[in-house]
Amino acid sequence: MDNLSTKDFEKVFVSTFAGDHSGNLQPRQTPGVLYSKTNPTPVAKPALLAWSEDLAAELGISEPNEQDVQILSGNMRTPSMYPYANCYAGHQFGNWAGQLGDGRAITLGEWPVSEKGSIELQLKGAGPTPYSRRGDGRAVLRSSIREYLMSEAMHYLGIPTTRALALVATGDQVLRDMFYDGRTAFEPGAIVMRTAPSFLRFGSFEMLAARQETAQLQQLTDWTIDQFYPHITAENKTISWFKEVLDRTAALIVEWLRVGFVHGVMNTDNMSVLGLTIDYGPYSFLDDYDPNFTPNTTDLPGRRYAFGRQHTVAYWNLGCLASAIAPLFENTDELSAALEDYKTIYLEKYYRMMGNKLGLDAIREGDHLLIDDLEETLDRIKPDMTIFFQLLITLPADADAEVILQHFQPSFYQEPEQESQDKLISTLSSYLSRIRRNEISAEASKTLMRANNPRFILRNYLLHQAIQEMEKGENTLFLKLQEAMKTPYSADHDEFFKLRPEWAITQPGSSTLSCSS
Repeated sequence: MDNLSTKDFEKVFVSTFAGDHSGNLQPRQTPGVLYSKTNPTPVAKPALLAWSEDLAAELGISEPNEQDVQILSGNMRTPSMYPYANCYAGHQFGNWAGQLGDGRAITLGEWPVSEKGSIELQLKGAGPTPYSRRGDGRAVLRSSIREYLMSEAMHYLGIPTTRALALVATGDQVLRDMFYDGRTAFEPGAIVMRTAPSFLRFGSFEMLAARQETAQLQQLTDWTIDQFYPHITAENKTISWFKEVLDRTAALIVEWLRVGFVHGVMNTDNMSVLGLTIDYGPYSFLDDYDPNFTPNTTDLPGRRYAFGRQHTVAYWNLGCLASAIAPLFENTDELSAALEDYKTIYLEKYYRMMGNKLGLDAIREGDHLLIDDLEETLDRIKPDMTIFFQLLITLPADADAEVILQHFQPSFYQEPEQESQDKLISTLSSYLSRIRRNEISAEASKTLMRANNPRFILRNYLLHQAIQEMEKGENTLFLKLQEAMKTPYSADHDEFFKLRPEWAITQPGSSTLSCSS
């Protein structure tokens, strides 16, 4: 185990690609470079609020001492570090936004991990960068708690994600307009240290293509394959790589849908080329099942990034990535064909995932119709998604209409109308008939369901309550949530296994969020 302040960092990325080494923080266009040197800006009074012991153990990092806390807050850097902000572009809400870049994220360098290569350590909220545009490069405690807890929670749910190592209070106040409605207010500042093998995005490649920097585009593509896809040995590595990015992206979206996660802002600059969940902003888990739900006020009224549209947005974003790397192909027919395979790949993964949630031994003839029918029923009744699938595990095999309605009563936010009740009874009767045709035991089916249906999720109202407490200097709920998220498939924390309270439906910061952080 090593301290952040004593171990040497690697500089693989900055020594490989062209960068702006001036250290100038003035917001500007930076053509020809993939990053800009960016030293964190010191804060007034750093204090460690949270530390991920499990992640630290995986990375071989010792519990932070006073010097390490200074590093985590951006107040100190060691000689081996070369802090920088990435330059990338992207499409935001379907529109080309041009150069974007890390507006409040600063990578300190790559932390060597034995036999696993290295992991980038990045500070989010450590001050302005050349890509901050009109922003201050800071983050508030509210959004930092959300990123710290959710990125770790997604890891324990088994979903590919960036992770969070530490949460630090800065002692400074940050001015924010939470809903972009003119009601600015000061909030306590904070910094998250987040980690990933790489923070490269679809937008990293879009930027180079838009600037017609084809040589650097080729270099970045080759380097990405060599570093993170070394198993690709085909003659045309680029097409094989794109196919794998597509496959990983489809798999990621299916995992989000499995647990009811809504990212909220699936811009191409928020899509990882490693298939990771990245950039936790106005996200949410579903409470009541609603394919049209978006937690992001900026996404209204179009609901481009709603829960039930995430798979189609992923396809659109992959199309942007394909367009970005198209200059590397003499003929793009194979690239176009690979993109069009997305729907088939996604649907195969999706129905397989739903089969696991339902405890089916395999996807058999007629199962697609059963799953589609269940989705339609859930959309009509809008039960609590997490509670509904937990109750499904214990539904008696011989349940009649009365038992079915009574069994799922704890998942209802409102009493279904008679027609919807009949629909639920019909759907679940068909489901029970299908379960009886399983070629695995009833217990094996239930085991499969327990492994694929979380019992604990970080609901927005719980995060809202934890944030309110933390802003008052209390961390009781925060610590409870930090512990509960580590075993989301168990019944160990059933104090949180209940419907969203009525007050949370209209509570700002609980029901509605924005990109402001």
